Amino acid sequence: MRPSSGLFVILLLLSASSAHAQAKPEDAIKYRQAVYRVLLWNWMPLNSMARGRIPFDAAEFARRSERVAALSTQLLEGFPAGSHTGAQTEAKAEIWSHFADFSAKMKAFETEAAKLATTAKSGNQDVVKAQFGRVGAACKACHDKYKKDD
Repeated sequence: MRPSSGLFVILLLLSASSAHAQAKPEDAIKYRQAVYRVLLWNWMPLNSMARGRIPFDAAEFARRSERVAALSTQLLEGFPAGSHTGAQTEAKAEIWSHFADFSAKMKAFETEAAKLATTAKSGNQDVVKAQFGRVGAACKACHDKYKKDD
């Protein structure tokens, strides 16, 4: 790579990261709502399988668990400072005044979701259901404190 090409790439990356840092609150809200929508799309069949409402399909459970794990790592960036105002949001203002706790809860969700993706590959229904419960508990811990009631 020529020096001028390398400099161009660095400048491009810096401008992209600064553009992200300056995202409008409405854009951040739309982003996180979209991620949650896709997360829910994958979560509900897992929930139905774990509760015995639909037959357990190990391959499908593993596939959707992988998606949930990947999506869980994308949620926190959807909560930049100032994104508690603007468009319709179910996020409580306490997220930003207790951001360390909120971040810890989000990281716990990420950790449990990653464990679910790993566990789901085993196909062991009992072990998978137990881990699914731990992911749900991590999700609920955040919702209970930081999500507005419907």
